[in-house]
Amino acid sequence: MNDAQHQKRQQRLKEKVDTRIEQAQREQGILMIFTGNGKGKTTAAMGTATRAVGHQKKVGVVQFIKGTWENGERNLLEQFGVPFYVMETGFTWETQDKSTDTTACLNTWQYALKLLNNPEYDLVILDEITYMISFNYLSLDEVISAISSRPAHQNVIITGRGCHRKLIELADTVTEMRPVKHAFDSGIKAQQGIDW
Repeated sequence: MNDAQHQKRQQRLKEKVDTRIEQAQREQGILMIFTGNGKGKTTAAMGTATRAVGHQKKVGVVQFIKGTWENGERNLLEQFGVPFYVMETGFTWETQDKSTDTTACLNTWQYALKLLNNPEYDLVILDEITYMISFNYLSLDEVISAISSRPAHQNVIITGRGCHRKLIELADTVTEMRPVKHAFDSGIKAQQGIDW
């Protein structure tokens, strides 16, 4: 391809992009979902939180499943006023206690509801909430109702594997992380600052 052909192709592309930008003028909060079996769902959510904080947006994080171990994203974002509420029970394969996990989930959900009802928050992250729904610790209908009735400008991110199809239908943006290769599968230990 010569320079003239390249320029012509890029000009057509620019016209298409400019048209799409011109047509997308509605302003509202969006529901984003990071799901799939690949690594990086929470990392993507925390990257978005960092971006929001960098633009002086108010962010709140609710983490289901997570335990009490040190968390690099939390270490950073709390310094900028981002509150974290963590279920703190750890992984369900560790606790093996449905009753205790359900109670912890419902208590954590109360904190999520406070954020979802607070118009001061520009972004609310519900990290690993998909498990709470698939394990029947939390009602799908209640989650959908809370997200649907949040302040109009508020953005929400849901993370976790196996996201329910009704949430995917409700969402504005859905990204599925697909595993191709993972160091852990080769016996490489999870690393502080890289994996958590």
